[in-house]
Amino acid sequence: MDSAHIVFYSRSAIYFVFMIIDAFTHFMPARFQEMFLKHAPDQGMFRRSMQVKPLCDLDARFRLMDQFPGYKQIISLGSPPVETFAGPEIASQLTRAGNDGMAELVERHPDRFAGFLAAVPMSDPDAAVREIQRAVRDLRASGVQIYSNVAGRPIDLPELAPMYDLLHREKIPAFLHPARSEKFADYVSEDRSRFEIWWALGWPYETSTAMARLVFSGAFDRWPDLVIVCHHLGGIIPYLAGRVGHGWDQLGKRTSDDDYQALLRSMQKRPIDYFKMFYGDTAEFGSSAATRCGLDFFGADHVLFASDCPYEPTPGVYIRETLEVVAGLNLSASDYEKITNGNARRLMPNLRLD
Repeated sequence: MDSAHIVFYSRSAIYFVFMIIDAFTHFMPARFQEMFLKHAPDQGMFRRSMQVKPLCDLDARFRLMDQFPGYKQIISLGSPPVETFAGPEIASQLTRAGNDGMAELVERHPDRFAGFLAAVPMSDPDAAVREIQRAVRDLRASGVQIYSNVAGRPIDLPELAPMYDLLHREKIPAFLHPARSEKFADYVSEDRSRFEIWWALGWPYETSTAMARLVFSGAFDRWPDLVIVCHHLGGIIPYLAGRVGHGWDQLGKRTSDDDYQALLRSMQKRPIDYFKMFYGDTAEFGSSAATRCGLDFFGADHVLFASDCPYEPTPGVYIRETLEVVAGLNLSASDYEKITNGNARRLMPNLRLD
């Protein structure tokens, strides 16, 4: 690891740390951005992405990062998922271009970027397997980024099993990002979501729904060592631990059309114990309460530092506030190191740490 830095992460404390690895940040390489603009329709999320300068401008990104000594990022493409606006063939081309671009950035700037998460064309399961193999083997990807749905279809589709087989067999971590747009209405009487409810409340629900589909489809019985890091500390699951626990212990008692009690009896663990097999990251937009809730649920061995950079109202504010939140949790030195860099180093191959 790097030599120690003295880093001020809060107004009240000085921490001696070796490195901060920000495990879930986003960047759009130039070639991918060009293709993205060619194929993406004009809607809110796309327009916003193009207005976030550190998402596409490397100099702006480095100026932001310079505020934080001893700090490295793992980069991944920004939202939305390519399969929401491109068919399988174009989606595969886009993911290849994105992965090539991110790999080049990591090779050119290992002092800035510890690694990248490969994009996956999930609408074409065979191509997804091939691209993961290529990205990890040839481009030295440190993991993959998957989304909470596949262009509106569930994440536990049977045809995605070969992808999970590969991730499990090769010990490649998957980082789960929520995906929903304003087209997902909040009420059946309306044709779209209002007031950005689809993002503020919908994305945490999306993450949690994807987690539940994996749990109840038997993913962790089939792939017990599968590593899935859920963005934003597992959505609403930690906050709803009582419902996830005692509530889903009674699975099937509220349902007449499906024999969920038989499913429950077939599971090797309580539902809540499967949910605790997921990992989470600290991208909670500076909320101490949410971070503590997620940490209490997953435990320090299953939480990675992340800020969601650069989707910030002011460049660097989420990084700074998240660092301050983690510093204010009164963690042991061991747990602090696990969250800020140790878990990333343990779980992710091919990191550039020199």
